Amino acid sequence: MFCRPTDRARNHHPRDQQRREARAHHPDLTKLRGWKAMQAEGDLPEGRWDEERRWALRMGLTGADSIEDKSIPTFARGELPHYAGINTFLKAPYAEDVTEVKDYDATVLGIPFDGGTTYRAGTRFGPQGVRKISALYTPYNYEMGVDLREQMTLCDAGDVFTIPANIEKTFDQISRAVSHVASSGSLPIMIGGDHSIGFPCVRGIAECTSKKIGIVHFDRHADIQEKDLDERMHTTPWFHSTNLPNVPAKNLVQVGIGGWQVPREAVKVARERETNIITMGDMEKMGVDKTAEMALEMAWDGVDMVYMSFDIDSIDCGFVPGTGWPEPGGFLPREALALATKVAAEGICGMELVEVAPPYDQSEITALMGTRVIVDVLGSLVASGNMGKHKRHIDKPVIIPHGDFEGKRWSNAT
Repeated sequence: MFCRPTDRARNHHPRDQQRREARAHHPDLTKLRGWKAMQAEGDLPEGRWDEERRWALRMGLTGADSIEDKSIPTFARGELPHYAGINTFLKAPYAEDVTEVKDYDATVLGIPFDGGTTYRAGTRFGPQGVRKISALYTPYNYEMGVDLREQMTLCDAGDVFTIPANIEKTFDQISRAVSHVASSGSLPIMIGGDHSIGFPCVRGIAECTSKKIGIVHFDRHADIQEKDLDERMHTTPWFHSTNLPNVPAKNLVQVGIGGWQVPREAVKVARERETNIITMGDMEKMGVDKTAEMALEMAWDGVDMVYMSFDIDSIDCGFVPGTGWPEPGGFLPREALALATKVAAEGICGMELVEVAPPYDQSEITALMGTRVIVDVLGSLVASGNMGKHKRHIDKPVIIPHGDFEGKRWSNAT
């Protein structure tokens, strides 16, 4: 009834392939992703991890004599420990001086604004929530064979100063911040905030280039009506984005749309502007690969860059309860991540992750999912070699003045 230990050889392992009793139905492990990823890790550099540990000892003092691991500082600095420290996104360097974003491949910006919500607010705390749980991750992804710390540079520029009682002034602030980052050549990664920020984010990039921009939008909602409740709310970003002269409506591709929360006003605009909608049912029938292929083909048709907008409520609300307008029947997490990485692999000029509302979250799982979308997109850009692909199209960089100040704030130093 039971096999003897000698009968249970791991004959699918390469070292066991020559065993006579090898079973033909086992796959060749060397053809599996798990085996290849294990080997690939050995080829990744480690210099920046060593650099970070030396930096931590310089900034945080050497550890107590009783500590055997001499890379541990007295004050927590950098990635470790995951439960401590002042969180930036993924514990990346904080670009307090935002003129320094030019020195990084990608820059994270928080946009704490929920003045465009039409149901329940709370997404103003999205950037905080995502940054906090992002401390759980390391920069390395086993399956992708990517180490973000070793293969790209990343900073967190903090939050845009939004104006809670004024949508239009907030939009101006957002566009100004995004255009600053885009003009520097760094890839802007925005963490919202409600989906109304989509318009000023796209506008911020569009004003830095004469080139055309397509959009791939993951959502359950169309978000393309002109106004809602007499304002430009989170249901309206793509109406106004596709009014921009270099953002053609025909290159707006919306993936995952459906359910009982798509206003007919939005559908009419989509029909008039001849945008592209792929429903959740379409994705189920075609599969992830074909869906991504279609989305990319339509978004890239005749344009120079593509922007990605990822609404966390595109994922089934059983997985992401912490959002302002939950909708059942959305993507499974694996589907969402696969689609996002396939789109990102062709290169993007910017990305937003929106509608994470920590007040409604459970055990931070929605914020964690948002974090995962962002790091998977970054990993895909690195793995495909398309990180920074957008830079050559930033041909109208803007220059934003800064104030005058010398010295250190809140300090006795002279």
